[in-house]
Amino acid sequence: MKNYQDCITIDHLLVFGNHGVYSEETALGQKFYVTAKLFLDTRVAGLDDELEESVNYGTICKEIDAFFKKHTFKLIEAVAEHLAAHLLMYDEKIKEVELTISKPWAPIGLPVDTVTVTIKRQWHTAFIALGSNLGNKAAYLLEAIDQLSQIKGCRVEKVSDFIVTEPYGGVEQDDFLNAVLKMETLMTPEELLIVLHSIEASNNRVREIHWGPRTLDLDIIFYDDEIYQSKDLVIPHVDMEHREFVLAPMCQIAPYYMHPVFRKSMKQMYKELLEQR
Repeated sequence: MKNYQDCITIDHLLVFGNHGVYSEETALGQKFYVTAKLFLDTRVAGLDDELEESVNYGTICKEIDAFFKKHTFKLIEAVAEHLAAHLLMYDEKIKEVELTISKPWAPIGLPVDTVTVTIKRQWHTAFIALGSNLGNKAAYLLEAIDQLSQIKGCRVEKVSDFIVTEPYGGVEQDDFLNAVLKMETLMTPEELLIVLHSIEASNNRVREIHWGPRTLDLDIIFYDDEIYQSKDLVIPHVDMEHREFVLAPMCQIAPYYMHPVFRKSMKQMYKELLEQR
């Protein structure tokens, strides 16, 4: 994930909204202060002196004000979370956002100036492997791509060609149709995994035989440059360096993407795999 150092800061924007746990807060409404740090690449705008190459902070201020008036949340944590996602999806030039939302005179029964929540959210790059070897294989892959592209907070950017590959893992079955896609997402790895499992289930995926036949298989191969492990998920995907059905499509859409563990490009890893045969 590219680290964007350039930042436009909107400091202490005063807005009005009906957010709070108590009924009088949502009924009467109250003032909030918003500080928004918008991270983007301002190089071209700085050189060309053209507003279209940057983010219009006046428009963003109006968008924040409209968001506060349109929605009602109990928690300022929820306000921050949803507003961050809204701004990141509002303008593609915004790659990362840090929001500080302050609630003056919060009703806690003690004298206090403000209660403040600060969060930082950004777009993440993920590579997803797709596979099918039952039924109309191409239709299953296309359906998965379409479903992913329709999910809020997801952008499918590139999709490799569909390739036919032999089964992996020693289970006798039909050949697979495979592909890899590159996407941008606001979801965490675990949230993305849940979405992928949901798409598999909606396409009649049944988990009965390990490495067995399936209508649809969706795996997270990379997520930014993260090295991540939990009970249900390992990133980068385990053993992907031995899987042609991952490396060949990766070489098509991101040949110079570096494996964060091996520090080798997809092109180099695929070349090494072919030389092992």
